[in-house]
Amino acid sequence: MITEFSITIQPEDENNNSIILQKISRQLADKNIKVAASKIKYIVLKKSIDARHRQIKIVLKLKVFVNEEISLAETQTFTPKWKPASEKKSVIIIGSGPAGLFAALKLLESGIKPIIIERGKTTSKRKIDIAAISTKKIVDENSNYCFGEGGAGTFSDGKLYTRSNKRGNVNRILQIFNFFGADENILTDAHAHIGTDKLPKIINAIRDKIISLGGEIYFNTKCSDFILERLPQNANAAASFKITGIKAVNLETESETSFYADAVLLATGHSASDIYSLLAKKCPSALEPKTFAAGVRVEHPRELIDFIQYHGQDRKNLPTAEYRFTTQVDERGVYSFCMCPGGFVVPSSSGPDEIVVNGMSTAKRNSRWSNAAIVVEIRPDDIPQEFEEQADKAGCKALAGLYFRTALEKLTKQNGSGQSAPAQRLTDFLNHKDSTSLPESSYTPGLIPSRLDKWLPEHIEKRLEKGFHNFEKTTKGFISSDAVLIASETRTSTPVRILRNTETFECTGIKNLYPAGEGSGYSGGIVSSAMDGENAAASILLALK
Repeated sequence: MITEFSITIQPEDENNNSIILQKISRQLADKNIKVAASKIKYIVLKKSIDARHRQIKIVLKLKVFVNEEISLAETQTFTPKWKPASEKKSVIIIGSGPAGLFAALKLLESGIKPIIIERGKTTSKRKIDIAAISTKKIVDENSNYCFGEGGAGTFSDGKLYTRSNKRGNVNRILQIFNFFGADENILTDAHAHIGTDKLPKIINAIRDKIISLGGEIYFNTKCSDFILERLPQNANAAASFKITGIKAVNLETESETSFYADAVLLATGHSASDIYSLLAKKCPSALEPKTFAAGVRVEHPRELIDFIQYHGQDRKNLPTAEYRFTTQVDERGVYSFCMCPGGFVVPSSSGPDEIVVNGMSTAKRNSRWSNAAIVVEIRPDDIPQEFEEQADKAGCKALAGLYFRTALEKLTKQNGSGQSAPAQRLTDFLNHKDSTSLPESSYTPGLIPSRLDKWLPEHIEKRLEKGFHNFEKTTKGFISSDAVLIASETRTSTPVRILRNTETFECTGIKNLYPAGEGSGYSGGIVSSAMDGENAAASILLALK
């Protein structure tokens, strides 16, 4: 007999096989199944921590085998089926984030040649540019936390948690990461996490595999234009154009090259504003505005969050504590995002005229701080009129949210200094007063005391204020003078969606163009973007048959 159920154990018993078998036997006995422990085998499917009450427990979801052997299929993870790339058919992939890389691997399962165009640098060279943001206050607009090999996730944590289970096979994505070097615990942890210190090597391994199979990757190469053919007018055809290739500029030599392929997969991420501008110029009907979020990043001492979440208990045998908040304020969501236990706040600007912050953690999650984005839902009808007018002048109303986001990031820069971010103690923010001093922070470019409550847009500031008070009701101690708010967090998702067919993933306005990943407006995070890239690639494979 094979069955699945969950058991709860004490944190110190997580690796105690005897205790786990006893718990399994009791569960089976409750179902009138009596069997000796020696006849029971099990596989851990998922592990999570239940810290809602003072008695903290670990919950294990198990697959239990009674008088059965565990088959090889049950223990086997990912078996690669990639083939050498053929020169007969190829697909251009713009962007080497999770959507782009996993799309390339999917195409190689059928021997289709991926040609990846990446504006940023390889992980090793990208590290130097990222360090310069903190040490020299210099932002390379093409090589930073957002742009470069591996995309935005490579140097900003490597979280693998997603609720997008209906969009694809989450376990497959985790197994591929494990195949390329991620720890096995990502296969079972409820909130799987690789760590920004380990992810670059994994990304490099994926890149090397793609190249070894005949794929091409062009770094420091920026898509500058789409090569389009206008389609004959047809009342039954949704698309006005067909893409046959792209023009791309080598950022080192400044030379422009034309690339041609059977299809183009657009996986440029949530920060490539120039791609939306290009689409707006070529085919404005391919874009629509969407809801996004903006706010701040809150940073606490790690020990304080551990104390609150674990009810003052010793966290021995427990990981660094996490939290997740969500509330409604004046008909808009206010919620935590990208919580980084034992992590760092990092400068995530993709241009020199803005300040954007994000968070990351290493694999051990052992820094002295814990942080998270606290953001406010922003719907298209929340965008100030001036940005609606700006978008209207540009000929694409869908860009209004993008213009507003850019203005907020520039406003943040005006209230900071270089890449030193404007910041305010949480208690001072709520009491509407100056912060005469700021707590020590993990944010290496430094903090500048600033009255965030005065210059953040009112519809964001007021909802943040009420949201923090709501969080305090359920998590006593969260509002603390040791907590600091760092502005601004604006890249949780894109304000623009690229319209595509729900079944074929093809852009509704441009034939043979397949938007995927966060930049398309249909996914958020590493796993959902990887699945979206695979799904788009699978649709391309069907179209190329």
